[in-house]
Amino acid sequence: MEVEDLILVSVDDHVIEPPTLFDAHIPEKYRDRAPRVLTDESGDEYWLFEDERAAYMGLNAVAGCPPEEYGLNATRYNQMRPGCWDVHERVRDMSANGVLASLNFPTFPHFCGQLFARAKDKDLAINVVRAYNDWHIDEWCGSYPDRFIPCGITPFWDPQLMADEVRRIAAKGCHSVTFSENPEKLGHPSLHSEHWDPFWKACEDTAAVVCMHIGSSSSLILTASDAPVDVMMAITPMNSYLALNDLMWTKVFKKFPGIKIAMSEGGIGWIPYALERMDYVYEHHHAWTGADFGGLRPSDVYRKHIITCFIDDASGLEQRHRVGIDSITWECDYPHSDSTWPQSPELVGKSLHGIPEDEINKITHLNAMREYQFNPYPIRPREKCTVGALRAEAFDVDIAIRSLGRVNAGPMSASDLAAIARPKTLDEK
Repeated sequence: MEVEDLILVSVDDHVIEPPTLFDAHIPEKYRDRAPRVLTDESGDEYWLFEDERAAYMGLNAVAGCPPEEYGLNATRYNQMRPGCWDVHERVRDMSANGVLASLNFPTFPHFCGQLFARAKDKDLAINVVRAYNDWHIDEWCGSYPDRFIPCGITPFWDPQLMADEVRRIAAKGCHSVTFSENPEKLGHPSLHSEHWDPFWKACEDTAAVVCMHIGSSSSLILTASDAPVDVMMAITPMNSYLALNDLMWTKVFKKFPGIKIAMSEGGIGWIPYALERMDYVYEHHHAWTGADFGGLRPSDVYRKHIITCFIDDASGLEQRHRVGIDSITWECDYPHSDSTWPQSPELVGKSLHGIPEDEINKITHLNAMREYQFNPYPIRPREKCTVGALRAEAFDVDIAIRSLGRVNAGPMSASDLAAIARPKTLDEK
C-alpha cells in the first residue's frame, strides 16, 4: 500500500489550551476565578488555578522546534508553533502531515483533569470542568467535526458527578473520557475499589471509551534518583504495563461487560508478553489466589475490552495478531517531543510494509473510527481523507524545522524532571 493512500486517524495528540479557553464557556459567577494565563518575572507564561501554577513543560509543545532546543524550560505562546493552540492552524498542520483526524488530551489540567480535582472550591471546580468540556467539544472539536474526536475530562473527586458529566457530554456527541491509570497515586481509591462504579456504569451506558494515558497517575517510574532523564523516557510504556496488569485483575469487566479501555500512548510491543505472563499466572495460581475470569483467560478478557495504540512500533506490528489486530490504533503525539510530525506517514509506512491492506486499514483508521464512534465521511468524502489528498490541501504549510528561540537548560536527572513536574503554588519558583 502506497503511503499517499493511507488514511491516518491519531488517537493520541495533545492541545495546548489557548488563553481564551474560558471566555465564552464559564458562568459569569465564576469568571474572575476561572483558570487564566499569567506572565512571571522571567517573561514565561503559565496557567494559574486557585493558588496552583500548572506545570507547563516545554516538551509539551515542540512541534517544528529543532531537537537541540527541546527541554523542560517554561515557555511562551510565541515560542510555540501556532498549531499547538490555534485550532485552524492545528488542522493545517494535520493536513500537512497527512493526518485525517485527531483525539486531543488536555495539557494544563493534566491528563485526566487532576489539577481541577485538587481545587479547594469544588463548586468552582465542577463549573470549570464543564466549561473545559464545552470549549473542547463545541469550540475546538466542533470547528472541524470531520477532523477531531472529542475526549472529555471528569470531576475526578466525585464518581457520581463523573457519571453525570459522562452522560452530559455523551449527549453532546463526546464518547471518550480521560481517567487515571492509577488513581491511588492521586490519593483516591484504587481501580480495585467499588468507589468508581457509577463512573464505569455511565461509560458503559454511553459506550464511552475510557482513556488511560501514560502519566495520568502524575507518576512515572524512576529507577534511581540520579538516573538520566533518558532512562525515564525509555521506560514510560511500563506505566501502561502496570496499569493493564492492575486493571485486568479487577472486577470491572465482570460488572460492566460493555466497558472499553484505551491504553493511550503505551505502545504495543510489550503486550504479547504481558498477556502471556498474565495467562501463566492465572493458570498456575488461580486455585489458591481465587482469581476468576468466568471460564476465560486474562488474554481473552483483554481482547474484549482493551484498545491499544502506537507511534512507531515495528516489533509490535510484527506480533500484531498476538496483540490483537482489531484493537490496534495509531497515534501521532503532536506536538510532544515523541511525535513523528511532519513525517508520520513515511515513518509508519516503513513499519506497515508487507502487512495486508485490510489489516493496514484496521490499524490506521478503521479500528479508531469504530471504537470512538467517529465517521467523517458524511462531511468529507473518503477520497479526500488520504495522506495524498490532505497534503495537497496543505501545500502552502511551512513544515521546516526552525529555531523558536528557546534555551535548553541542559542534561538533567529523572528526579529533576519529577521535581519540575510536581504541583506548585504561585509563591514557588
